[in-house]
Amino acid sequence: MSHELLQRERAHRLYRDLQPQLVRILASSLQAPEWVIDDACQTAWSSLLQRRPVLGPGGELGWLSTTATRAALRLLRRERRAEVQGEPVSVARLQDSRVAQAGPEHSIELRERLAEIRRLPVRQQRVVLLHGFGYEYGEIAAVTGETPRTVARQLTRARQRLLRLVQES
Repeated sequence: MSHELLQRERAHRLYRDLQPQLVRILASSLQAPEWVIDDACQTAWSSLLQRRPVLGPGGELGWLSTTATRAALRLLRRERRAEVQGEPVSVARLQDSRVAQAGPEHSIELRERLAEIRRLPVRQQRVVLLHGFGYEYGEIAAVTGETPRTVARQLTRARQRLLRLVQES
């Protein structure tokens, strides 16, 4: 069995064993909507899998809960800023309702855009999607392990490549 396959199997086991506990920890320590807890947990898992920090046996849950708590607090701060600035709360929920109201033509257009993004290199896909979800350059850098300058450069390259792909179509 290859090293990569063993790593993947270990990650699946960890997720299965620790995810329910992680959700309970965040739900009990934060008064936050379910979507915030879900996003924060996924951010923590993504960071764990990408960075592979050196942790002692059994240290994963503590690391995950700290990372997820910080991510949740960032999301909650962003929501509060949006409320203060008069922006709609939870842009994701607003976008979902827009898609439902827009009809099939809008859905087709969104799917075509996603298909174009899938043609980008994985590294560029990641930063484009995170930026599209509202993450700032510094936050994307923290999640991906890149520098903010590299994130900006990857976004610029992705935009240029998407323009070329659209022009070729």
